[in-house]
Amino acid sequence: MPRVTQALIIANALAFFMQAAGSGALFTTFALWPVGEQFAPWQVVTYAFLHGSVSHLVFNMFGLYMFGQDLERVWGPRRYLLYYTVSVVSAAVVQLAFAAWSGSPFPTVGASGGVFGLLLAFALYFPQRRVMLLIPPIPMPAWLFATLYGMVELVLGVTGTASGVAHFGHLGGMLGGGLLIWHWRTNGRRRA
Repeated sequence: MPRVTQALIIANALAFFMQAAGSGALFTTFALWPVGEQFAPWQVVTYAFLHGSVSHLVFNMFGLYMFGQDLERVWGPRRYLLYYTVSVVSAAVVQLAFAAWSGSPFPTVGASGGVFGLLLAFALYFPQRRVMLLIPPIPMPAWLFATLYGMVELVLGVTGTASGVAHFGHLGGMLGGGLLIWHWRTNGRRRA
């Protein structure tokens, strides 16, 4: 497994175990709180290393492993880490905007924004690669998987279905990642 993908998975797992063993101070300090609550600037990155449950962590790390390793091999470690970070931060910015608009007082945690950015990039770079849904187990090309998943997130976010999930944050990760790829493609292939 490429080194940055491996390091991100290890860092997320360690943060989760520290979070589970702690008194809640780690969560309070590093989760992404709405502006005006307990917000601090570093939270636009640190929230992505905390998770709400073991299943939340496992699904995000599976996505990171599944999509991240091929992208890291294509881009190299520096560009890959830059892309992942931009996806995480853009997910945070969109989630903060949604929280301000909706008046939500709840914090956000999880690497999903970064993983959704990776999903979009994977679909753009490997559009015909087969991806298997877990439930139901249906294989489909990556471009279709990313498109359907993005549409589901948009519908769930707009309708307020599956509350407690940062649907607009997920879309923000895709948006930020997509804008960065567009920037790279329109401004040459400079190495990050």
